[in-house]
Amino acid sequence: MKSWLVLAAFGAALSGGATENWSEFRGPGGEGHSDATGLPREWNETKNVVWKTAIHGRGWSSPVVWGKQIWMTTGTPDGKELSVVCVDRESGKILLDHKLFEVAKPDDTWRKYNSYASPTPVLEEGHVYVHFGSYGTACLDAKAGKVVWARNDMPCNHWRGAGSSPILWQNLLILTFDGYDFQYVTALDKKSGKTMWKADRKHDFGTNDGDAKKGFSTPTVIEVGGKPQLISSASAATLALDPMTGREIWKVTYKGHSPASKIVYGNGLVYFTTGAGGEILAVKPDGTGDVTSTHIAWRAKVGAHKPSPLLHEDLLYVVNDGGAATCFDAKTGQQAWKQRVVGTGYSASPLYADGAIWFFAEDGSSMAIQPGREFKELGKSKLEGGTECKMTPAIVGKSIFLRTSDSLYRIEQKQ
Repeated sequence: MKSWLVLAAFGAALSGGATENWSEFRGPGGEGHSDATGLPREWNETKNVVWKTAIHGRGWSSPVVWGKQIWMTTGTPDGKELSVVCVDRESGKILLDHKLFEVAKPDDTWRKYNSYASPTPVLEEGHVYVHFGSYGTACLDAKAGKVVWARNDMPCNHWRGAGSSPILWQNLLILTFDGYDFQYVTALDKKSGKTMWKADRKHDFGTNDGDAKKGFSTPTVIEVGGKPQLISSASAATLALDPMTGREIWKVTYKGHSPASKIVYGNGLVYFTTGAGGEILAVKPDGTGDVTSTHIAWRAKVGAHKPSPLLHEDLLYVVNDGGAATCFDAKTGQQAWKQRVVGTGYSASPLYADGAIWFFAEDGSSMAIQPGREFKELGKSKLEGGTECKMTPAIVGKSIFLRTSDSLYRIEQKQ
């Protein structure tokens, strides 16, 4: 197809209402909630699959959706070429496949646990922001598919790969670099890519081992007392920063390392997992300084490392890496139930949509349960063929967009 025809089709795929967007990791606000309805409770390779599109390379970034465009990143297995891919939401056709960065000597990602394209892109009207850790960050024009700006000069030896996804707040693109050698958070002007501030991690990690200083968590911005706070988890501490300046407001310390989940906020509490230490903490965010001894409302041992917690109404749902799900009273921390869910291994985060809590296992298994203080299964599914699913799906409209190790699926109830 001629290049002008490709761009014409690409631009036409932009249209779509605001409720049809899943703009960042775990959806609007990063909370893991969707207003989708009419979703299928069960599917397999031939049942309730509208289309399946092969995605080249190896990438664990989650799909994100704006209008009729679906974006994700990928890389060659050796990490020497890093690309962005855009798929048409209606047809599954690949609209754009653009190599953004070349890396001469990529660090080892420890293939079992990571890829060279794990951070999820973040979208807004007209622009796509993609991030590959220290290997590169770029802003693209979503209509033309052209690079607006790009940077690859922010140092960090991720060693086992980057994992924290970028977020947008006002005029800033906020990035997290928790590596073996450097640990910091930075904010870029989203229009130019210029560095606006950089905040080094200054807390005591309790070790000189760089492996125990790494982190993969995606931050979030909340409002407390009319003022914004950037909540950012690292190894050994979770911190609240002023998102305008990077100045520290408060921190909570712990023994966990390499946190990978996203923070959630509700009921006046910030919820996060501590990483390999396997705890979940609920913290009151109205303090200053070190509030470890004063502002932890409750904590529980759950063994959850990679999946993010899900808050729905007054209940908090957590699934650990092995597939044991726990439901807590979000205000008190009292356990409502604990149940092993379907599948083997969990990296994807649970989601809420269409009156159900959804769990997605690494072996392609999925389960929907009824929200509540009693465990009730609503349906379960399985994709075959040895597929690997470590990416959190996007749920928009009446569809679940589920990415596996080699393909992107559009799952929808067929009449």
